[in-house]
Amino acid sequence: MTQALPFANLRIVLVQTYHPGNIGSAARAMKTMGLTDLVLVNPRVFPDEEATRLAAGAADVVENARVVERLEDAIDDCVRVVGASARLRSLPLPHYDEPDEMAQALVKDAVHDPVALVFGRERFGLTNDEIRLCSHQVSIPANPDYGILNLSQAVQVLAYELRRAWRRLPCPDIDVAVDSNTDTDTDTDSVATSGTPSRLRQPTREQVAHFQAHLGRVMRDSGFITQPHARTEEQLQALFARATPTRKELSLLRGLLSSLETHLPTSSDDRQD
Repeated sequence: MTQALPFANLRIVLVQTYHPGNIGSAARAMKTMGLTDLVLVNPRVFPDEEATRLAAGAADVVENARVVERLEDAIDDCVRVVGASARLRSLPLPHYDEPDEMAQALVKDAVHDPVALVFGRERFGLTNDEIRLCSHQVSIPANPDYGILNLSQAVQVLAYELRRAWRRLPCPDIDVAVDSNTDTDTDTDSVATSGTPSRLRQPTREQVAHFQAHLGRVMRDSGFITQPHARTEEQLQALFARATPTRKELSLLRGLLSSLETHLPTSSDDRQD
């Protein structure tokens, strides 16, 4: 496995970009730092000549960009999703105060699995609902009296931090070897795809979302929550984001919830997760 693999797993997501030229400028910022995986969520205009023109030598990044309708479609397979935004103190999600801390965490996970860095609209960034789809938040510590960055500048700053973190990886083959003492009871998609048993890997955003839905259903059916209470569920979401359970641990938690459900009255909610 080459040292470039973590970069192949580092995804930049732009949500509802208004000006196509900003897509090109962001692609140029990405390629300068070695990033190539660009996903566009419902852009106003794309493809567009302005995007290609402002990409300059990074036209390939623009041409290979994937366009999706929903943010979930861009990030469901990612094990860590960081929303770049001004700090939203009303939301309890873990927050990286320093971009280098964010970059180290993303690059570490990207050695084995896809991760994403999400940027919002030019005028008002990400909505609260979009931030809730992320596992973490990050802010750029700019001048508090004038902390205004355009989209491509924000991409450039954080892409630079990702490259710095990648350059500090201990060695290029850190994700190749599998410890000979590793338990042989591995999941079917384990070593073949990443060099790490899947039970030790982080769950994807989609897997975490299914767990959170399952937990919410059990809390409602058990009477722990008697009415819609988004704050409680947000706080539990933040708790599990900080705890970073592995796929195996998340599976154990879901097994526990399923066992508890057998002792609860049948709910009107469909139990399909």
